[in-house]
Amino acid sequence: MTFPSDLEIARQASLKPLMQVAADIGVGQHLLEPYGEHVAKIKLDAIDELDDRPRAKYVLVSAVTPTPLGEGKTTTSVGLGQAFRHIGHTATVAIRQPSMGPTFGIKGGAAGGGYSQVVPMELLNLHLTGDMHAVTAAHNLLAAMIDNQLHHRGRVDLDPHRISWRRVLDVNDRSLRNIVTGLGGRADGTPREAGFDITAASEVMAVLALSTSLQDLRARMGRIVVGADRDGSPVTAEDIGAAGAMTVMMMDAIKPNLMQTLEQTPVLVHAGPFGNIAHGNSSVVADRIGIRGSDYLVTEAGFGADMGGERFFNIKCRTSGLTPDAAVLVTTVRALKAHSGRHRIVAGKPLPEELLAENPDDVLAGAPNLRKQIENIRLHGVSPVVAINAFPTDHDSEHAVIKEIAAEMGARVAVTTHVAEGGKGGVALAEQVAEAAEEPSDFSFLYPDDASLREKIEAVATRVYGADGVDYSAAASTQLDQHEANGFGNLPVCIAKTHLSISSDPTLKGAPTGWRMPVREVRASVGAGFIYPICGDMRTMPGLSSAPAAERIDIDEAGNIVGLS
Repeated sequence: MTFPSDLEIARQASLKPLMQVAADIGVGQHLLEPYGEHVAKIKLDAIDELDDRPRAKYVLVSAVTPTPLGEGKTTTSVGLGQAFRHIGHTATVAIRQPSMGPTFGIKGGAAGGGYSQVVPMELLNLHLTGDMHAVTAAHNLLAAMIDNQLHHRGRVDLDPHRISWRRVLDVNDRSLRNIVTGLGGRADGTPREAGFDITAASEVMAVLALSTSLQDLRARMGRIVVGADRDGSPVTAEDIGAAGAMTVMMMDAIKPNLMQTLEQTPVLVHAGPFGNIAHGNSSVVADRIGIRGSDYLVTEAGFGADMGGERFFNIKCRTSGLTPDAAVLVTTVRALKAHSGRHRIVAGKPLPEELLAENPDDVLAGAPNLRKQIENIRLHGVSPVVAINAFPTDHDSEHAVIKEIAAEMGARVAVTTHVAEGGKGGVALAEQVAEAAEEPSDFSFLYPDDASLREKIEAVATRVYGADGVDYSAAASTQLDQHEANGFGNLPVCIAKTHLSISSDPTLKGAPTGWRMPVREVRASVGAGFIYPICGDMRTMPGLSSAPAAERIDIDEAGNIVGLS
């Protein structure tokens, strides 16, 4: 029997009226702004109104270093949220909104998969309530006002060669990575080199995810640094005069979106910051609402525990004031086999046949990555639970190896089949997470606020990534000194590096040792509230593959969407 597609499964869902979904987490009808039948915005007044309710156990879902295909963090988050009901508990799930770049590119949508999905999946994977477009518009308004300053020689003596603010678009389009603006006559603007990033890479998106209120959003917008004047001093969105209008454009976007899973578990979908150059987590306001709604709040962080997980602990928790009770570390047989260095997985291409053959030795060879990611969670005083996201091509002998490794590391472990069986398939995982969340918490940040930027960078590089040290380019050293002189030294760091290795080199698999991390540039996302050192080349505007998903997406004769996955 052929397993139905995600879209076919989603269309068979029995959806609960959204007012009832909201009531399940204590959110009254007066706090909802419906967008059709199956999505609603939640007003931020809910944060204060729910404050006297019991606090949920806070569970992070992270992963080993992923393959280009991902290892199923979203499906695991959804499946775990559904599974809690099967063991007598309530849960709320908080996830990021997918970018339409991957939806129409290689990876496809991010609503989960199989019988662990957020529905309606078409709405989630496409426009939802327009938050992505609001971020795009606010970001590009600032870009337009920057160029307007140059044209009119306005209120700021902006140096055109020091402008760092680019434009954004929520479409994969490599041709826009580097462009020249202002061509034509004098009335068409000042010619200069510029470019586009994907909307998820916008600092406005990171600001949305980390703001704690509308007023905090306004303050952060004003602190966004867009470049420097001719004296080298930072120029902000406030200096340009754009921050107020940008905030007005984001007034609806700051409200989290309420949806539900196939099993009617409440889901908060909000924000979608890039996982390479930003912190890669859903919003603080969504978590502050969700933490009072159920017995458990399950939230997901992008990429591996060394990236989204580390940033959840050291950036998001710093801002929200919330601390986790347990962390799930998703792993797959294919991921650990890939980390053996014996197989190559390419996005958009079928998995190699030899990768699917029974071979527990390959799993064991890739085990150092799993061990290091367990260690990375423990570095922050959080109890890890290893979730083996099972695929039909797995073998019991391969699962046995993963269980042995987890046992050696003193971590709980469970095989989960939530994709094929929904919440019922995640019961073993839910039971292990519930146990872990009852352990006394010893959460701590990796570094103090008052450490120098170099000390913060080196703490992450050596303790989380396993580097022997950090090498700074001359430009990076100068930038670090300048950021501290400008008063940004108290900010946490968000290291921009490849997601395909714990190291800064995507070709190094497992848990590399004997390497040093090169930092070539250091930028400041002052509005978002972090400094990001850049290691290697970061693609902030993806390109389409030779066979993008967009070629398969269409409507049928009845007007239904087809080909979306």
